Amino acid sequence: MTGLLQFIVNLGYFATAITFIFALKRMSHPSTARSGIVWAGYAMAFATVLTFIHPAIHGNYFLMIFAILIGGIIANVTAKNVAMTDMPQMIAIYNGVGSASAACIAAITLLRTGILVEEHSISGTFRELPPMLLLAGIGGLIGLVSFTGSIIAWMKLDGRMNKVVRIKGRNAINGALLMAAILFVIMLANVTTHDTAPSYSLIILLFVVAAALGILIAIPIGGADMPVVISLFNALTGLAVAFEGIATNNYGLVVSGMVVGAAGSLLTILMAKAMNRSLSNVLFSNFGEAQASTEEIAGSLKPVAAGDAAMTMAYAQKVIIIPGYGLAVAQAQHKVAELTKLLEDKGVDVKFAIHPVAGRMPGHMNVLLAEAGIPYDLIFDLDEINEEFKDTDAVLVIGANDVVNPVARTDKSSPIYGMPILNADMAKQVFVVKRGQGAGFSGIENHLFYLDNTNMVYGDAQKMVNDMIASIKTL
Repeated sequence: MTGLLQFIVNLGYFATAITFIFALKRMSHPSTARSGIVWAGYAMAFATVLTFIHPAIHGNYFLMIFAILIGGIIANVTAKNVAMTDMPQMIAIYNGVGSASAACIAAITLLRTGILVEEHSISGTFRELPPMLLLAGIGGLIGLVSFTGSIIAWMKLDGRMNKVVRIKGRNAINGALLMAAILFVIMLANVTTHDTAPSYSLIILLFVVAAALGILIAIPIGGADMPVVISLFNALTGLAVAFEGIATNNYGLVVSGMVVGAAGSLLTILMAKAMNRSLSNVLFSNFGEAQASTEEIAGSLKPVAAGDAAMTMAYAQKVIIIPGYGLAVAQAQHKVAELTKLLEDKGVDVKFAIHPVAGRMPGHMNVLLAEAGIPYDLIFDLDEINEEFKDTDAVLVIGANDVVNPVARTDKSSPIYGMPILNADMAKQVFVVKRGQGAGFSGIENHLFYLDNTNMVYGDAQKMVNDMIASIKTL
């Protein structure tokens, strides 16, 4: 009977994996993303139900149901009430919860093995213990790094910590901590004998060192690097879960962890490419640690009223709108959708240009525009639309900064040199909606703002776009 149950559970986990992959495929396009999320939810619910009949479960149903209820209530309340501006923070926290779960599984696996060694003679199964302990330890190490790193990322995104904290010799310290953690994992896997349990002090040391490593990796994160780092921690969480699945012989964890790890890894590579960083640079460099730009700023800031900008766009043939995090902060996406409709009614060709790292997480701007009901066929990625700027009458930049900064092409001393950018500066006229004259989240001065064909529209994005709408309605 036990063998039959195990077969059914494993078969169900396999079906769950196939459904996850199908769901991820549908999530890759805005028009099918919602159904992809629903399918992934069904798959997760099915996997959870399967776990109740897993042979390794010995009557702990009350605790399982209690945990599901508590987690479900918290998730339901937070997901319904989170603001669009706080979506990156929620993603970081949820990723941290997943990695913390992997670390907890590692801790339980290591501690349970110790109890077995102390209470029973396990000479017949001893040869299986070191590999299991090694895998559990590796999963715990990765999980703790991702957990504390995700928490730091959440604190930075939520404004609870300074954007960048520098530590002298951070790379050397991180290397030493990583070597120490790996040594602890190897010791845990090899010091166990037939009558000696894993050292509890080693387990504690491993977890403390791993947690410290995650903090030090995330602490120097700059604003421009946030999408890459969130993707990286997402990949690490999946990897940790997969290792714990192998250690505990749970195929559901193995498959789901591999899917998440693979998706996160691919996304990290794509984000790094979008910022002209190699993966090794993302993993080992000091995030955002670079010299300030030495290229002299020519020109001056030229403010203009929102109404004047609106008039120019209303009589244009082609307008490209570039959204950034400032649009999310002002919650102006619905006003932008209304502006788009008014311009289209006047015969203006309106398109949206999305940079891969716009916002605070991958796909942030796509979700924002989709929420406002902006048609998918108006939204274009950098590679699809960049050649069109030179033939564009007006560009409206709302809350974006580094992704339109022309020094990325010209100034080798700039932290963003070499990063592919949207060619907004090549348009005939550029209007930039910005709350003030600050350098933005990354701290890099934007030379676009000083060009002869650029005018600044200062003020809250929602109010400024609303003023543009009012002006166009008077025509």
